Amino acid sequence: MKIISKASFVYASFLLAAASAFYAPELHAQTTSSQAKALLKRTDQSTAFMDSDFAANYSMVQSKPGQGNSNVQAVMYRRDSAQSYTILITAPSKDKGKGYVQFDNSIWFYDPADKQFVFTSSHERFQGSNANNSDLVPQHFSTDYSIEKFSDVMLGKLDCVLFELKASAKNVDYPTVKLWVTKEDGLIRKREDYSLSGQLLRTMAIPSYQKYGSHSVPDKMLIVDNLRGKKIDGKMQYEKTQITVTNVSFAKQSDTVYTKKYVEMMSK
Repeated sequence: MKIISKASFVYASFLLAAASAFYAPELHAQTTSSQAKALLKRTDQSTAFMDSDFAANYSMVQSKPGQGNSNVQAVMYRRDSAQSYTILITAPSKDKGKGYVQFDNSIWFYDPADKQFVFTSSHERFQGSNANNSDLVPQHFSTDYSIEKFSDVMLGKLDCVLFELKASAKNVDYPTVKLWVTKEDGLIRKREDYSLSGQLLRTMAIPSYQKYGSHSVPDKMLIVDNLRGKKIDGKMQYEKTQITVTNVSFAKQSDTVYTKKYVEMMSK
């Protein structure tokens, strides 16, 4: 994969540090149980674009301690109202032409080298990065999880509700999730994923969003894999992936875009 400068992760590290420290004093009124449930539902709604298609370019820069950085570029098309999406890999050159397509609740991966589609799942890591396929599509916290606990916290200067969620559905990536959600807009700012035993598996930070009318799209996302790491100079460093979203569009796409035929055609 293409090796790039470590400078791109200076900002990424700052994002995670900014999202890691919150201060206890609550400056606003306490959130009630009904308000917490409504906020979590609003959070799910903020991750979906039900009234239009969505398209954007994704840059995923992965840092592996001691191995340098690598970059995957992709174009994504989503039609959330039909639970469909298509992802086309555009870089690096060795992976160009690979793609994903979801329809009828099934996700298919296409490799032009084999010229065939293979079934994959939302739980799989996207192109070997620290992101899962499910990180790129609408979330369902309010229906797939139950609220075990919630509290009013400050995440830096952001007034948030911290949710502690336990899976109530079987087909989820993680059994326990902590979610920091800003009260004013229902946007996810930080997320921690845990195992059944309580071990921290992943940390995600989304400090900023791009606004397009009523829609909010993450500007950058930083995902740290708390299981994959290496000690360097006596300090534990973990794998991380920074995702940058650009060239956002909500224009309607042709129905053909969300088909296997389109993925095959674009791979040539």
